[in-house]
Amino acid sequence: MKTIEITETPSLAATFFRALGTGAKQPGLIKSLPKVELVLPEVVLDAEHIARYAALCGFKPSDGVPLIYPQLLTFPLVTAYVSSADCPWPAMGTVHLTNAIDQHQPLHADDRVRVELEAGDLFAHDKGQVFTLKLRILREDTLVWSATQSLLRVGVKQTSGAPYVSQIASDLPLSCQAEFAARADLGRRYGEVSGDRNPIHLSALSARLFGFKRAIAHGMWTNARALSFLLPTQQLKQATLNVEFKTPLFLPGRATLWTTRSPDGALFEVRDAKGQRPHVRGQLSY
Repeated sequence: MKTIEITETPSLAATFFRALGTGAKQPGLIKSLPKVELVLPEVVLDAEHIARYAALCGFKPSDGVPLIYPQLLTFPLVTAYVSSADCPWPAMGTVHLTNAIDQHQPLHADDRVRVELEAGDLFAHDKGQVFTLKLRILREDTLVWSATQSLLRVGVKQTSGAPYVSQIASDLPLSCQAEFAARADLGRRYGEVSGDRNPIHLSALSARLFGFKRAIAHGMWTNARALSFLLPTQQLKQATLNVEFKTPLFLPGRATLWTTRSPDGALFEVRDAKGQRPHVRGQLSY
């Protein structure tokens, strides 16, 4: 397996132009992804950055480092991979389909960790090709957090892999438990914290260039905002979170949280203000 160390996060402009430069990729049938691993050898969890993220997403200080926060640490590696020659498809227009997180141990501010990405598996989807990225965070060589990020390349005709199947139960009754707002500037504010400044999130003007009528909220913000209502009062030691991203939440907008809870987790959906159209579906267990 090829291992690439990332020692410096590229600027926004450099990232954007690298992503645009992948638009000419037009591969045929891809039967497997090249074996490649990208690594950030040392990242220090910053207390101020964690606090900014928590405030924007609605987490409480008692939540500690929210189990979804480490996803931000992997973003430079995901960006580098989808903009590289090792990724067969263009970066622009690739859709974040699902996310599965396992927290094995809690993280804390000032922890020094190693962040890894490995190209994963392929799945066939009725809208195109799904490919996965395996994400890992290690503290002193111990795996403390892992995730699988599934991405959909829409429009691929020749697909590989087993058919994609939802991993989230959807037949349980849900009831509306909360409502929350997503401000017009949310995409810019979350982009500053997360590093994800995709134009579809920043303004109505930039979003229209990519086919959206208005800017849309980051799916991972919508996921995090829902999670902030569902966590117990104490920081989680171990937890699993599976989510599927369904339809865009346009900015500004309002959303409703629908759940059914159990003593060790919750099944949930973020829907539109009328409770009819799902934006995110997820399952939390701890």
